Amino acid sequence: MPDRAPQPVDRQLPTDEARDLISLVRDIAQHEIAPRTAEDEAAERFPRELFTLLSESGLLGLPYDPEYGGGDQPYEVYLQVLEELAAARLTVGLGVSVHTLASYALASFGSKEQRAEHLPAMLGGGLLGAYCLSEPASGSDAASLRTKAVRDGDDWVITGTKAWITHGGVADFYTVMARTGEEGPRGITAFLVPGDAEGLSAAVPERKMGMKGSPTAQVHLDGVRVPDARRIGEEGQGFAIALSALDGGRLGIAACAIGVAQAALDEALGYATERRQFGRPIADFQGVRFMLADMATQIEAGRALYLAAARLRDAGRPFAKQAAMAKLHCTDTAMRVTTDAVQILGGYGYTADFPAERYMREAKVLQIVEGTNQIQRMVIARHLAGPETR
Repeated sequence: MPDRAPQPVDRQLPTDEARDLISLVRDIAQHEIAPRTAEDEAAERFPRELFTLLSESGLLGLPYDPEYGGGDQPYEVYLQVLEELAAARLTVGLGVSVHTLASYALASFGSKEQRAEHLPAMLGGGLLGAYCLSEPASGSDAASLRTKAVRDGDDWVITGTKAWITHGGVADFYTVMARTGEEGPRGITAFLVPGDAEGLSAAVPERKMGMKGSPTAQVHLDGVRVPDARRIGEEGQGFAIALSALDGGRLGIAACAIGVAQAALDEALGYATERRQFGRPIADFQGVRFMLADMATQIEAGRALYLAAARLRDAGRPFAKQAAMAKLHCTDTAMRVTTDAVQILGGYGYTADFPAERYMREAKVLQIVEGTNQIQRMVIARHLAGPETR
């Protein structure tokens, strides 16, 4: 059975331009993305041509400076675009979020010359990015990374392995965090590494529970040489850049989670109104009605939370605590809602003939990426009570 089209969300958008943008995204989602989602995910097929279409449509650089090909949209609007894309296919929505994350370091910390040279192709020239912070032995403890960059004249030589890299092996550029100095966070520097750099390779993609169309792979850097002109920011500033990027990235994951949850609610509601038992639709039974009501309430609360954080970001105010809260709440909501959707569909929900089981499998990873939800709780607690005493 084909996926049900997501029902239009009644959105409060700040401008007519934003409303037109959402209409464009919905059209692409409905006609170009959703019809092939189930088949492509089952075949573990990466939809590179869809990212090319999104780039040509101006959707890969929405929150960035129009001087360099960006869309000059507030995060409040950009995140709602992600939600629409993720509702159609998480591989696409999360892929746009990762590309935005990968572009952030250069867009925010690069020199004017670097931005002029690289950003137009990254934001609207068909390129696709990846973000390289985690390593096989360095996940939540990201400051302990071991990938090294050694200065050699006007170049840097980078050696190490990055892990859990979305778009690993298919990206055109990688934003790589590497150690250039002392142990800990102050010895890390950011670099922009071309996808075709000599010595860069990707392992076989991980075999994942969900998001099978999105390649996640280790990326190996074996003496990769990049000029100092591709160093982003100052030496030793890389970890601060990485954390700053992750604040925005967590909002992207939150929006994607609400998109998946909304798609699951739409599927469950459609099924419940059509499926008849004991002579009437199962949506007539109070147990099902209460589940649907709880699902919808959780989604609305999550959407309000990520938008409130986005508006703080757009206003130039601190938003790291709210970003962690949004990521935590929205991804936990996606897990609950998708699980309930499977329950409402009963035995059919457990089959691949309906998309509910895919939504549930996909929701799980959102509780892990961009910092596990346990890490989000640590971040929130530090904002509330200060750093842990040792």
